[in-house]
Amino acid sequence: MAQARTLADVYRRFGPSPLYQRVAGALSESGEALRAIETAPARGRHPAVILAALHDLALAGRAPALAAAYAAADGDAAAAAAIDTLLGMTGAVVAIAGRRPPRAFGCDGRGAVLYPAIAEAARRAGADSVGLVDVGCPAGLNLGVDRVGVTYSNGQTLGDPSSAVQLTASVVGDRRIPERAIPRVVTRIVVDHDPVDVTDPEQARWLRACLEPDRPERAARLEAELALATAAPPLLVSGDAVEVLPGALARVPADALPVVITTWALSPFSLESRLRFLQRLDEAATGRAVTWVSVEGVGVAPAVPTFGDRRASGHSIVGVTLFGHSELHAEGVGRCWSRGRFLSWLADS
Repeated sequence: MAQARTLADVYRRFGPSPLYQRVAGALSESGEALRAIETAPARGRHPAVILAALHDLALAGRAPALAAAYAAADGDAAAAAAIDTLLGMTGAVVAIAGRRPPRAFGCDGRGAVLYPAIAEAARRAGADSVGLVDVGCPAGLNLGVDRVGVTYSNGQTLGDPSSAVQLTASVVGDRRIPERAIPRVVTRIVVDHDPVDVTDPEQARWLRACLEPDRPERAARLEAELALATAAPPLLVSGDAVEVLPGALARVPADALPVVITTWALSPFSLESRLRFLQRLDEAATGRAVTWVSVEGVGVAPAVPTFGDRRASGHSIVGVTLFGHSELHAEGVGRCWSRGRFLSWLADS
């Protein structure tokens, strides 16, 4: 009973959107629904996973009543249909929840931060072409950053104004964002424990399922990002980043600059693993220049200066690190807030 109450409380308090708040609340009040959820593995019982599994069934056409309620953004109908679907298809819901982790992806402002940082890294290395290696973003949606458009609050623009993916960010402070273009991208590589193949319909559908159904603007943005990704599918490298990174870097053509990207990816790493990650980058630069563009919490990215900021200060440091000829040059080029929706550029460029 205590466990059931705890699970009910978790669902009762879950509410990333009004529709999901209503659905999760209804699940929390149904003893049958809670018992069905408890048949899932522990990691698959969280509301984000169960609701994504239900959404996946709706998107796949296997739960038409739920799909209709979601399309109409009808909270009461969605709550009733979600319970009916869960009770009628418990095995399917549990199977999906048990094998698919919840996915985080684009739909935020990280591209508005990455675009000038990658262009700056290429400038410092004197590169005419780059190979992008994204660590820790399994769907690789960051890898289309050269093909998006960015508009900043001070009127500056970067990238492609005709792109279907248009990003915005507010500029903090008086310094302007460098207006350089990202050079030609010749390779796009994802490094992750469990990378997502965006060309696989089931895997792409799961990304859609992880969005709340009553956020159409985010769904439209995801569709545009997926279209960019499927037009130039990245190479997928699966495994521990520290172990497989050298092999991933070796797949960047010799005449292109490898640019490793991490966006809030290193905080789960132990300090030892972060230092080994840095060592791997340094080792890869024995015969060529390698750069690392990091957007991480204060003090998370080893060797990247933090302007004296305190950890857990609520913002992140944008770092550009250049490895080459047994030398490492790391610089904090900016701060960002709210997953890149606010950017303060600080470097002399």
